[in-house]
Amino acid sequence: MFNFIKEEVRAIKERDPAARNAFEIIFMYSGFHAVCWHKLSHWLYVHKRYSLARYISQSCRFWTGIEIHPGAKIGKGLFIDHGMGVVIGETTEIGDNVTIYQGVTLGGTGKETGKRHPTIGNNVMIGCGAKVLGPFYVGDNSKIASNAVVLSEVPANSTCVGVPARVVKINDQRIGPQDLDQIHVPDPVAQQLGSMEERIAQLEKMLQKVEEK
Repeated sequence: MFNFIKEEVRAIKERDPAARNAFEIIFMYSGFHAVCWHKLSHWLYVHKRYSLARYISQSCRFWTGIEIHPGAKIGKGLFIDHGMGVVIGETTEIGDNVTIYQGVTLGGTGKETGKRHPTIGNNVMIGCGAKVLGPFYVGDNSKIASNAVVLSEVPANSTCVGVPARVVKINDQRIGPQDLDQIHVPDPVAQQLGSMEERIAQLEKMLQKVEEK
């Protein structure tokens, strides 16, 4: 348990510039608390103490605002930053050194049975408000932009964005017209409206030519 705590504190200090020391992380970081309590609830879940495991996870949800089902499998160095509103489903699997921001859902679509939730690879970043829904794999070193809705597999070393999410970069090579990061994310609705405005302008010009005749 000591090694687990040490690893989690190290992960947070490396990825959060606001973390000043281990004392602050251990006593004041809700994401750290949620991960630690999950370790206990998952142990109980594996040993078929389902009710007690759920009681601990729901109590943790009450105190931290982070809901992690006891059945979820979590690797080393998970950093849940801020954390309020994070939901991680029962059959979710998370690799090592993953970063999750507030409002993220790792859930299902309601159409699957058995394995219903995503598998997240190593070194993945999931931006605030993103939804990853379904039993597919998100590859290592990938980035999911804020508020993206991911409904299909994400290749390794890629960046995806949008509703529904699409991959715009793989291995630092753009496969779309724009380079994106977690901040500079285009609004797909605004893009569609822009296309409609252009089409309307074209139709107005055509109509004007007809009226002139």
